[in-house]
Amino acid sequence: MDRRYIEICDRKSQIDYQQLQELFNLGAFWAKERKIEDLELAIANSEPVISVWDANRLIGFARGTSDGVYRATIWDVVIHPDYRGAGLGRKLVETVISHPKMRRVERVYLMTTNQQSFYEHIGFESNFSTTMVIHNQSANPVPNQTLQPQELPRA
Repeated sequence: MDRRYIEICDRKSQIDYQQLQELFNLGAFWAKERKIEDLELAIANSEPVISVWDANRLIGFARGTSDGVYRATIWDVVIHPDYRGAGLGRKLVETVISHPKMRRVERVYLMTTNQQSFYEHIGFESNFSTTMVIHNQSANPVPNQTLQPQELPRA
């Protein structure tokens, strides 16, 4: 692989959503068929957003969310299958972690289905004690109740 044209970018404005959608469909079973408008919203609400380019071809992507102090999560790490095994995935994750929005954070979380050993080589550890999830709130909506002001009993 000729690395002369490979660049890592931290600008959201650089993202080509059509290429990102194609990259997910090709290299990320967990992100296939994502809609471009949903990708745009996810990226707008993420910082950092890191992309990897071979000239004008998007070959890698990851994003994070963080409060900047206590907790952060890394999402959607993907490298094009033709570029795997060259250290780009590791560089991508390290770039996310070293971003100013992430580097001070006490704990960085990452969810993965079958790449645990890859992330362990970077320094991640399995964490079974704090993981909980609620699925698809739109299918199981939380009742939309209007809160009524209540008077507290006087002491």
